[in-house]
Amino acid sequence: MTRPLPSAVVSDLSEIVGRRHVITDPDRLLVYESDGLTAYRIPPRAVVLPASTEEISAVVEVLHRKGVAVIPRGAGTGLSGGALSTPGGVIVGMARMNRILTIDPENRIARAQPGVINAHLTEATSPYGLYYPPDPSSQSACTLGGNVAENSGGPHCLKYGVTARYVTGLTVVLAGGRVMQLGGVGRDPYTTLDLVGLFVGSEGCFGIATEIEIRLLPITEGVRTLLGIFESVESAGRAVTKIIASGLMPAAVEIVDGPTIQAVEASVFAAGYPLEAGAALVIEFDGTEAGLDLDADRAEGYCLEEGAIEVQRATDPEHRTKLWRARKKAFGAMGRIAPDLLVQDATVPRTKLPEVLAGIDDIGSRYGLKIANVFHAGDGNLHPNILFDRQNQKELELVERASKEIMQLCVDAGGTITGEHGVGLDKREYMTLVYGPAELQAMAAAKQVFDPASLFNPGKVLPEVEGAELGVAMKASTVS
Repeated sequence: MTRPLPSAVVSDLSEIVGRRHVITDPDRLLVYESDGLTAYRIPPRAVVLPASTEEISAVVEVLHRKGVAVIPRGAGTGLSGGALSTPGGVIVGMARMNRILTIDPENRIARAQPGVINAHLTEATSPYGLYYPPDPSSQSACTLGGNVAENSGGPHCLKYGVTARYVTGLTVVLAGGRVMQLGGVGRDPYTTLDLVGLFVGSEGCFGIATEIEIRLLPITEGVRTLLGIFESVESAGRAVTKIIASGLMPAAVEIVDGPTIQAVEASVFAAGYPLEAGAALVIEFDGTEAGLDLDADRAEGYCLEEGAIEVQRATDPEHRTKLWRARKKAFGAMGRIAPDLLVQDATVPRTKLPEVLAGIDDIGSRYGLKIANVFHAGDGNLHPNILFDRQNQKELELVERASKEIMQLCVDAGGTITGEHGVGLDKREYMTLVYGPAELQAMAAAKQVFDPASLFNPGKVLPEVEGAELGVAMKASTVS
């Protein structure tokens, strides 16, 4: 059972944020025992919900002074166990840090707190003809702070890139409650280190971003969305290869397989995809109106050449949303198949997709596990969903073994262990598949600069070395 925080610490935190914003009731803490990856569950000792940079600074100062680990958390939609508490840790949640602070249409810049929901930023900036490009599938729930922590992407990162491309400045709270400004528009990028680039994607291991300065883009003039239905994932993959090799530049190219289609169509997210389909391919082009129809025609032709049963084209915004639904709502529909899922996030060279997918299917068959695939086909970012029941200990062991084999398969194909979900708790022991000792020590050294006592999100990203987290082991060897 998790040891409760001392009453004196609870009192100190309550003085900062108010007693109602310090959660210690075990029943209420159950909400925070896992993130979107339900395979791992660790209840925190407490959850604190500050409302400002000043409150976060004071909370961190109190907890770090007592040697208590701080785990930053946004909406808890992450899929790597990155927002889980560690035993004895306290979650600092961003739910009350949900304000868009400024919008500067002329310079296409916004400033927001980390608890702002991703999609809400585009809703707020669209009247100015602007939007925020990174669009994770959870964008209706995930927060900007979480996006910064994971360097999130989304279907349209194929053309527009990931979060790091759009974050120009940060206000952060570091170890002991120190507040620091990183970057920002107007600062000469050639006279300072790119600490913003270092902080984005650090998975809560360096500190907490409390204000985010974000670059916006003009809303595109036109969009063309196609949905190709195929008998197999392999034929859909061949169509993707043909489209990209032709020189076309889609904004997004996504594939969902047959089991995923069946799960979505049996859920409240049903989009009218044929149940007998082996795969569905969503292709989207955007930009100036001139040329969009020609690009869409060429992509449709390549799909038909590779055996597409049919190709639909969105006729209006509502139809476009419907064509996207199976891809955007896939993870939410997986509960129709099994109570738990473990989502992997490997990235492989696009040309290796058919053989890697065949290998994943073989792994699932050997272990008797159901695996549903959803992925960003344009850049080879795979999301195999291993579906299981965590109450079944034997099945849980099989999931762990299958997961490791999938990671090794992707690395052997020239890929890496994560594309956008982060390493977190789930993939930390796979880091040695892609990084050597010198690289891992460099990462640990970077964490020590920001977090010398390893009290921000310990137990994530860096693997264990002789029973201790790499960063902690490095510190101990330096002290000795």
